[in-house]
Amino acid sequence: MIRKIVQIDQEKCDGCGLCVPSCAEGAIRIVGGKAQIAADNLCDGLGACLGDCPRDAITIIERDAELFDEAAVEKHLHQQSLPSAAQPVAQPAAAHGGCPGSRAMSFTPAPAEDAAAAQPSQLAQWPVQLMLVPAAAPYFQDAELLITADCVPFAYADYHRDFLAGKAVVVACPKLDDAGAYTEKLTQLFRASSLKGITVLRMEVPCCGGIVAAARQALAACGKEIPFREVVIGIRGEVTKR
Repeated sequence: MIRKIVQIDQEKCDGCGLCVPSCAEGAIRIVGGKAQIAADNLCDGLGACLGDCPRDAITIIERDAELFDEAAVEKHLHQQSLPSAAQPVAQPAAAHGGCPGSRAMSFTPAPAEDAAAAQPSQLAQWPVQLMLVPAAAPYFQDAELLITADCVPFAYADYHRDFLAGKAVVVACPKLDDAGAYTEKLTQLFRASSLKGITVLRMEVPCCGGIVAAARQALAACGKEIPFREVVIGIRGEVTKR
């Protein structure tokens, strides 16, 4: 039947994943670095995801589409909450409102090394939270900036040694905070500082792409050319992309 349904412009979409958690039905997924509708019958056409797209890639259109099916949504969310073979869990995972990054999982960590071999902290500044740091702080001058999603240091065991050493750092969570405020603060920081480079260190979950989107938008707005790279960490602590 002809009805309203979400349409995602694949040319505009940058795969940031901000739309994923806003879809309570779990109808949006990231495939090949782009957001897509998993199935027409999972999308209610109300457009709760529209306001979360920084690229204006999402619109509501009318087209011939399968009817919205609440039973299919319930089944879909249940399947998303089940553990996969690659991520065994000790207990069944709870429903998570459609966001793949919120799926409950547990696993056995690798044995800890001898405490005597522990490395010293490489943190060279305070504060570290993005919204608390002064944009013109002296430790940002002539520095390499590490923008870190706040789950990363928990997942990546050698964060201090492999990433933090020798860098200024800001920490943020794009899922829980205002991405627009992040973009504005980073724009101020980039303009006020003589940065040598920017590294965004994020988790592999889709919603974490928002921190990359905010950093790229800020870099475009600041009017400077600064070397930029993105590093993705898996939830088991491995580097999945450099």
